[in-house]
Amino acid sequence: MVWIKRAAWALLVVFVVGFVVLASWEPMAAEKTDPQPDRVYTAEIVRDEFGVPKIYGKTDADVAFGVAIAQAEDDFFTLQDVVAMSRGRYGAIAGEEGATFDYVYHLLDARGTAQREYPELPADTRALFEAYAAGLNQYAKDHPDEVKLANLFPVAGEDVAAGFVLRQPFFFGLGNVIGPLVEGEELRREYGPDIPGFPREGSEGAEQPTEQAHQGIHPLPWGEDAALLGSNAFAVAPDRSGGPTTLISNSHQPLRGGVAWYELTVESEEGWHFTGANFPGSPFPFLGHNEHLGWTNTVNRPDMTDIYKLEMNEDGSQYRLDGEWRDLESETVFLPVRMGPVVLPIPRIIHRSVHGPVIENDKGFFAIRYGGMGSVEQLDAYYRINKATSFDEWQEQIARLAIPSTNFIYADEAGNIAYVYNAAIPDRPEDVTANWRGVLDGSRSDLIWQGTVDYEEIPKVINPGSGWLYNANNEPYTAAGASDDIDPESVSPILGVERKQTNRSRRAYKLLSQASLLDEESLRRIKYDTAYEREGYVADLWDALEELDFGEPTMKDAQLASRARDILLEWDFTADNQGRADALALLMIRDFMSAEYQNKSEMPGLRELLEKSAEHLMEHFGRLDPPMSDLLRLRQNGVDLPLDGGSDTLRASTTWQVDEDGRLSLVHGDSFIQWVEWNDGEPVQSRSIQPFGAAITRPESPHHTDQMRLFVDHQLKPVYFWREDVLANAKRRYTVTNASYFNLVIRAAAPQGVCQSTLQR
Repeated sequence: MVWIKRAAWALLVVFVVGFVVLASWEPMAAEKTDPQPDRVYTAEIVRDEFGVPKIYGKTDADVAFGVAIAQAEDDFFTLQDVVAMSRGRYGAIAGEEGATFDYVYHLLDARGTAQREYPELPADTRALFEAYAAGLNQYAKDHPDEVKLANLFPVAGEDVAAGFVLRQPFFFGLGNVIGPLVEGEELRREYGPDIPGFPREGSEGAEQPTEQAHQGIHPLPWGEDAALLGSNAFAVAPDRSGGPTTLISNSHQPLRGGVAWYELTVESEEGWHFTGANFPGSPFPFLGHNEHLGWTNTVNRPDMTDIYKLEMNEDGSQYRLDGEWRDLESETVFLPVRMGPVVLPIPRIIHRSVHGPVIENDKGFFAIRYGGMGSVEQLDAYYRINKATSFDEWQEQIARLAIPSTNFIYADEAGNIAYVYNAAIPDRPEDVTANWRGVLDGSRSDLIWQGTVDYEEIPKVINPGSGWLYNANNEPYTAAGASDDIDPESVSPILGVERKQTNRSRRAYKLLSQASLLDEESLRRIKYDTAYEREGYVADLWDALEELDFGEPTMKDAQLASRARDILLEWDFTADNQGRADALALLMIRDFMSAEYQNKSEMPGLRELLEKSAEHLMEHFGRLDPPMSDLLRLRQNGVDLPLDGGSDTLRASTTWQVDEDGRLSLVHGDSFIQWVEWNDGEPVQSRSIQPFGAAITRPESPHHTDQMRLFVDHQLKPVYFWREDVLANAKRRYTVTNASYFNLVIRAAAPQGVCQSTLQR
C-alpha cells in the first residue's frame, strides 16, 4: 500500500506542477517590449458636461500621451484587449476566440512588418506613437489592479503600429478570404465584366466555385464583416445648402469594443488642432475636422486580395515558381488559449512564400497577397491629414494611397467638397491573361504584382455641379447626381471596384436629387430617414412573400406564418415605429440584406425565417404586430430606450443581440454622428452624439449612459472645439504627466475618484 500512496503523491505533484506551469507560462514567455528612453510628457485634459475629453499639450507628443490617459480613464478594459491583439496574446484573455486574432497576427506578420517598417517612419510620427505608448504604460503603472494580463505592459510605439497592421486589412474584407481558406471551404468570388481572363459567372471560361474566392462568406475575427457594418456620409456646398458648407459623418460601427468610436478633441502648440473620433489604440482621430477642413469615411469593397494556389513538392517544403523550386518559409508559433484558470499553448505552423502569407488546407497550399501588405505608412498619412490646412495638402496625403481602404467624403472652409474612392488597389498587369477574381496560378511570377495603382486611376468626384456628395457603402458611380456621376466605363474593370447598391444609397440618392434646397432641416430628414425602396433584395423578398403559397395551412406554425405574411404584405416600407408590420419587417430584412451584401449564393429560407420571426413575437409579445419600439432597444447598465430605423435604413439599426426577454439590444448601427458647418467668414462649428457615453466601460461613471436619450431622440450635443468654449463649459480640468516627482505629488493630493496620474485643478 505504501507504493500506492507514493504513486498518488507523485501524481499529485505532477498535477500541481503542471497546473502551475499552465497558469504561469504565458506571461513568462511573452515577448518583452523595450520602450524608448524616458521622456517627460505633460498634457492637460478638460472634460465637458458629457465627459468628452479635450486634450492639450505643448507638443503633439504631449497631446498623444494625454489621449492615451484620457481613453484609458474611460475604457482601459477595451484598450487592453487591443494591446493584447497587437502583441499576439489575446487568446490568453479571451480564450479560443482571442486565439483567432493571434493566429491572424502571426499569419500577417504584424510584428515583423512593424519591426521592419516602423523605424522608417518620420521622427515626428514615431514620437507620436511612442508618447501614446507611454500614456498607456503610465496608466497601467498607476492602476495595477485594472491590468488583465501579466507583462502586458510596458508597450512601445512599435506595438501600437503592429495593431494597425493587424486590423486595417479586415476593413476591406480580408477576413472573408482567410476564413474559408483556413476551413478548406469552397471559395467563390464575384465576377467582373467579360474581358480576357476576367469572365462573368456562368460565362464560357468561368472557373467552378471550388476554384474561386468570394468576399463575404466568413466574418471578421471581430464578429462581423466590417463592410456589413455600413456607414453614411454627406457633404453639401454652400450654394446648395443656402448657407454653410456642411459635412455629416454618420459611421455605423459596433457600439462597443475594439472598433467602437471614441470622441475627443486634440490641440497642441505645434499646430495640431482636431476634433472627431478614433478607435482604441490610436493616438489620433480617424475622422472629424480641424479649423479648415474635415472628412468622414465609409467602408468600400474593392477587390484588394488575390489568391494563389501553390504547386508543392511531395513533402510540402518547397513550391515551384517559374520552373524552379523554392523553400517555403515555415515557423511554429504557440497560440495562448485560456481555459478557465490555465492557458494552453496551442501550436500552429505559419507559412509564407514570395507571394505573401500561405494557408494550408485539405485542398492544398494557398498564398494571399493584398493591397497595403507590409506597410505602416497609414500611421503617417493619418497624422498628416489631421494637420492639413487646405484641400491640396489633404489630397496630397490621400494620393499616397497609404491608407489601404475606405471612401473619403471631404469638405472645407473654402466651400470645396470631394469624394474619393480611396483604395490601395493592387497594380495588376493588364497585359497578362489571368482570372484575377479566381484562384491564380502560384507558379507564375508574372502574376505577383508589385505596388498599387496610381491615384489618378481611383474614382473621385471633386466639386460637382450638383453641390452635394454622399456615400452609403455603394458603388462609386452614384455619388453626386446624374449629371456629375462617374461613368463606370471610365474605370478599368481590373481594379475590381464593386458594383453594388444599398437601400441607404438608393434612399439617399433619391432624396438628395429631389431636394431643391439642402438646408439643415432637409438634411436632417434625409439622415434620419427610415424608409426602404422596393428595389434590390427588398423587392425580391416582398415578391417572394406574395408568391409564397401556404395552401390551406393546418399546422399551427403554418397558420401563424400565413398570418405574418399577410401583415407584411400591408407594410408601408418604413421602419418608423408607426406601422403594425414594422416589427416583423425588422426581423425579416436583416438576414436578406446580409446575404445580398456579402454576395452569398443562397438567400435565407423564406418560410423558415417567417415562421421563426412570427414565433419569436408570439412567444415574447403575445402578438404578431407589437410596436417595433417595444422590440428594438438601446440598452446599457439599466437604461432601456426604444429605437427606430432598421437594417440598411439611413437611420441605421443594423444588428442586435437577442436578450432573454426577447428584445433586440442594438449591437451596431448608427454610432458616432458629427455634423460640421463652415459659414462664410465664421469659425467652424460642429455637433455630435454617441449611442451611450464617453465612459463606455465604466458603469460607475455618470458618462456611461448620459448620451442615450439624446441619441434615440435624434438630437445632437455641441462640440467645444475652440479653447474659449472649452473652458467656458469645463466640468473637470486636470494635468497628466509621467514625471516621477509630479506623480508623487499627485498621488498624495489626488481626491477620491481622480486618476492617480492626474491633478485636479
